[in-house]
Amino acid sequence: MGYIQEARENHVKKKVEEALRSKMKQKALKECDRYMVKYAECASGRTLSVVWLCRQQAKELNECLHQYTNDSVLEEMKKEYMLGQNSKA
Repeated sequence: MGYIQEARENHVKKKVEEALRSKMKQKALKECDRYMVKYAECASGRTLSVVWLCRQQAKELNECLHQYTNDSVLEEMKKEYMLGQNSKA
């Protein structure tokens, strides 16, 4: 499959892409909830010291979120959306 063909297949309207991004972020937040709780507990009652005292928790949270919010995940969601649209047509 050529690059242009693949680009056409994965092309979705801007509003659809925004909705897919929002769905992707919601899933990431749900999947990474335990890391958010750990970070929030560490950050509770702290101000500037949160930067260095909670570095490990922040790193774990970011790594988890990145698993669910990257370009390959978005492209997969676009493909699934397009397949759903094509099956309706």
